[in-house]
Amino acid sequence: MQYTNNAQVSNLNLRRKLLIAAATLALAAVARPASATNWWTTTPTVSIGSTVLDVRNFGAMGNGVSDDTAAFQAAIDALPSSGGTIVVPNGNYMINALQGINLRSHTRLSLWGGAYLKAIPNNAERYWIVKAWNVNNVEIEGGYFVGDRTQHQGSTGQWGYDINIEGSSNVYVHDTTLSNSWGDGILVGGTGSGNTVVVSTGVTLNRVTSTNNRRQGLTIAPATQVYVVNSSFTGSNGTAPQSGIDIEPQTQGDTQQVRLENTTLSNNAGNGLEVHENVSILALNGVTAENNHGYGVFTDGPSGVTITHSNLSENYLFGVDIGGNSSNVQITGNTIEWNGDTWFYAHNVSILSEGWNLRDVTIASTATDVTQSNNVISPLK
Repeated sequence: MQYTNNAQVSNLNLRRKLLIAAATLALAAVARPASATNWWTTTPTVSIGSTVLDVRNFGAMGNGVSDDTAAFQAAIDALPSSGGTIVVPNGNYMINALQGINLRSHTRLSLWGGAYLKAIPNNAERYWIVKAWNVNNVEIEGGYFVGDRTQHQGSTGQWGYDINIEGSSNVYVHDTTLSNSWGDGILVGGTGSGNTVVVSTGVTLNRVTSTNNRRQGLTIAPATQVYVVNSSFTGSNGTAPQSGIDIEPQTQGDTQQVRLENTTLSNNAGNGLEVHENVSILALNGVTAENNHGYGVFTDGPSGVTITHSNLSENYLFGVDIGGNSSNVQITGNTIEWNGDTWFYAHNVSILSEGWNLRDVTIASTATDVTQSNNVISPLK
């Protein structure tokens, strides 16, 4: 075949190069493992409607006395089906947590820096200040959420939540503080159970502070792809487990793909982090767990756990306890030292003293495929 001019030849060569490049990219995509693509990001894209409404225009007072629950719900319900942003200016907004604020899909709840949502004291075993149930594309940002634990009128139950996320997808909570809940600062979980469970998916907590909650700072129940970053869960105390974070789906469903990064779990009356059965693919990277009155990290049955570049030190029990039927655990490149503090305090000995027994990492005989490498641990005498 003859070519009539140089332009045709040049165009054909260009087409050949493009085809070769496309084929190369396609082969590379096939060869690249799925794990090479991170599912997590600190700033996920959330589809929020364009309408903006102010809760004050719906009767919210923010004076620390009036019940503002109906005004919040009226503002949310006034949004079009495409959703939008609810603006909450500075103030003390009292919320009937027995009813709670029900968020809708494609909605942002935006609190100013001096905006407080406070639970009106009640005697219930269970309550919610804000609920995101069976919705998608929800953002909660700014301000403070405060439970009623200091004024709670009952003595039973453990299920009061500042924020409760169940059966929802693409949820972004950031730059907010949660405290004083009768139960947990925040819960991420599912609705239903067993074959009918609807798990929460794609939940990101970024720059969240959760402190002085009665049960724990954060509970993760049935969920997939939960990313906790640049956050802290501290000072849990009052009723078991009293952990910073508890990942415990029990038999309701499975929890998969959880990542904790650059997050602090300290000064809790229980463990910094505890993880139970029906949990798989959990990563800790750059986590600090210090001065917890239990273990820094305790596992009892998860599979596929990696702990890297973390500081798990000065906890009352072991820094890391791999228990039960935990499997496929990698503990690499961490500082895990000066744990087991209970004995030292009881004997009036500095926790920074060398000991006779291992005090930093313990692995149950029932745990399988557990590896340790390049960790800094306490010296022995």
